Amino acid sequence: MNVILYCRVSTDEQADGCSLDVQEERLRTYCNNHEYNIIGEEQPYKEDFSAKHYDLRRPKLKQIYEYCKKHRKEVDKILFLRWDRFTRNLEFALTYKRKFYDELGIEINSIESPIDFDGTEWSMMLGVYCGVAHTEDSKISQRTRECTRKKQLNGNCTNKAPRGYINKRTESGEAYVQVDEPQARTIRKVFQEVAKGVEAPNNIRRRLCPWIPKDAFYRMLRNIFYIGLIRVPAYKDDPEQKVKGVHDPIIDIETFDKVQDILSGKRKHEPKVSKTIDPDLYLRKYIVCPICGHSITGATSTGKGGKYKYYNCCHDGKHLRRPANYVNDKFANWVGGLRPNQEVLDLYTEVLQDLRGEHKQDVQREVEARRKEIEKVKERLTTADEKFLEGNLKDEDYSRITENCKKQIQELQGHIDLLLSDTKGLKEKIDYSVNIIANLRNFMLDAPVKVKCKILSSMFPQKIEFDGEKYRTHDYNKVLDLIFQETNKLRGYGEKESEKSEAVSHSVPRPRIELGTKL
Repeated sequence: MNVILYCRVSTDEQADGCSLDVQEERLRTYCNNHEYNIIGEEQPYKEDFSAKHYDLRRPKLKQIYEYCKKHRKEVDKILFLRWDRFTRNLEFALTYKRKFYDELGIEINSIESPIDFDGTEWSMMLGVYCGVAHTEDSKISQRTRECTRKKQLNGNCTNKAPRGYINKRTESGEAYVQVDEPQARTIRKVFQEVAKGVEAPNNIRRRLCPWIPKDAFYRMLRNIFYIGLIRVPAYKDDPEQKVKGVHDPIIDIETFDKVQDILSGKRKHEPKVSKTIDPDLYLRKYIVCPICGHSITGATSTGKGGKYKYYNCCHDGKHLRRPANYVNDKFANWVGGLRPNQEVLDLYTEVLQDLRGEHKQDVQREVEARRKEIEKVKERLTTADEKFLEGNLKDEDYSRITENCKKQIQELQGHIDLLLSDTKGLKEKIDYSVNIIANLRNFMLDAPVKVKCKILSSMFPQKIEFDGEKYRTHDYNKVLDLIFQETNKLRGYGEKESEKSEAVSHSVPRPRIELGTKL
């Protein structure tokens, strides 16, 4: 009788007395005693996978099945030591019983607990053998999950330590994780760079740690293990929890939270990377076409005399196409048509000066309060020194108190420096802002492009329409009405119309501003 031998063991069972060599020895002894002829491409077929895995993770069993289909008349039996060596899943056992025994006529059986498949009780016996093994598996699995969960709730890492840490064991065999400083430095740098929000995270990965796969990199950025927490999965009726781990964090919570906001798309307070603004085409971010409402873009054309820059409608160039210098000059004249009301401007300056004085007084009060707190901390430090010299304070207590006191003094002094820095240069800032209000046209012509953009963003929250000759806007900063005179005339209606408009219901939409150009 020709037979094929099958041995299987999972890694955690190697020391269970069921090693592949032991199984092979007992199977060969059985075949010798029964004068069976062992055949097959391998003698025997040895599998190193768990019994819970199916076809795709049992390549040797699949190889046996393919061999049997080609040599079905040459194979009589497939033998293994016990049914739990073949499988611990009844569905799997029934499937392969059908494949081998019913379809190919090849018997599969155990040498320790054989089943008579020609009898009427084979299904019950197969269920008993596989069911007992499956029940034991379930018990072991449950005990393992409960033990693992208990360790996790105590703050212990039960898996392989993430990058930046390394798994260690104490002399007694207890597992713990330790910071792997060389890797931890790289991970800290990665988190700090991502938290800035200046560069795309994947670019940072390529620059600082290209050996980490992209998916693993993003999982790393989401891992709360780095801030000293352990994620405990939900189990039965207990929800998922986050507990404080016994390991040392390598990322501070503030940096971690910034990274989470960036990964989630919450980047309102983060700097944005944008292309360099062309000084000759700075208006293309602010003006739109009055015909189609699309943005006005800019481009450079090359002619016989050199290169020329133009503004044009990005949707249809026929709607608008004007030389950049012409558009910029028109805009400077349009904005320059705003003349400050000198009385209001003087009052504005006085108010700012008063606010500056009040702010300075508030800051001084805050500084004095912080200095008093520093004196109290210094007194505690002096008391600790005296007790330590008298022998009334232990070394570890003295070190802890002095360290805390010095840390408090450093933080309080940092607050003082920050408060004092806020009061510096306020007068210069006030003078600068008043100068801008009084000389808008000159700033639109000569100021650096970044200054122009900041002025425009503060004056016009919405886009400005330009039809090639005139500018108009749907909305503007309402402070303009207080600081600038003749704004009603610049809108396109005179004083009488303005007086009439006061009687009009506020529910009526306000007319758009249309500032006249003075040439």
